[in-house]
Amino acid sequence: MTTTTLERPRIATPAEWLAARKALLKKEKDLTHLRDALAAERQALPWVRVEKNYVFDAPGGKKSLADLFDGRTQLAVYHLMFGPDWAEACPSCSMIADGFDAATVHIAQRDVSFAAISRVRLPKIEAFKKRMGWRFPWVSSHDTTFNRDFHVSFTKEELAAGNCYNFGTASHPGEEAPGLSFFAKDESGTVFHTYSSFGRGVEDILPVYTFLDRAPRGRNEAGLPFSMAWVRHHDRYADGHLADADRPYWPAFDAPDPGPIKRSAAAKADSSCCHGENH
Repeated sequence: MTTTTLERPRIATPAEWLAARKALLKKEKDLTHLRDALAAERQALPWVRVEKNYVFDAPGGKKSLADLFDGRTQLAVYHLMFGPDWAEACPSCSMIADGFDAATVHIAQRDVSFAAISRVRLPKIEAFKKRMGWRFPWVSSHDTTFNRDFHVSFTKEELAAGNCYNFGTASHPGEEAPGLSFFAKDESGTVFHTYSSFGRGVEDILPVYTFLDRAPRGRNEAGLPFSMAWVRHHDRYADGHLADADRPYWPAFDAPDPGPIKRSAAAKADSSCCHGENH
């Protein structure tokens, strides 16, 4: 648990606070209307037919991308960072995944199914899923090109060239990246890709930041080697342990642990594994 000294702004009277809050409320309402308009534009994007027959390793046997719809016409996929050689999944992706079980029950009522997809082999997925206590569908794309085709896994050459992530607008610190993709299936069973979001675009499904952004000190990440250096798997906050010594899900920084303030040039450029300064 982290505690800090809370720096207080100007102390106001109740009337002064109410006036300031109403001024802010107008801006919040403007943002809500902009968000509604943006959502409508997302839904109006053209669709792209998925030509490849992706087949994933799933509990109980193979499943195609079409199978993941589970009888519904829409599918949400979270590209969960878990590389083939990693001991555990990305801590930041895991923090997001902590909310999936609750959400999937509700989105199913609106004709949306959900699955997480990672490049690690299925036995590691199943073991980590058990450790975390998760129940949501999670499959392995190890023997497919799915991750590369949807631009969440990269070769060393692509990373060196830069601008391989977020529709060619940003670099990325590692070979695995997070993302959120949506698909639709028509009456004939044809699958279409409708939307993807990367970088800070996945923050909308991270309720932890929704809470913190309303707290007096906000996310309180200033001075960290990169923005999400404080995040751990939910069973590791007591000891801070990370099983992968090389921390492949983090950008490089000039310290053996995330406590020191000094950031490397790479960390400044890439910011963090899941929520970089690019959106």
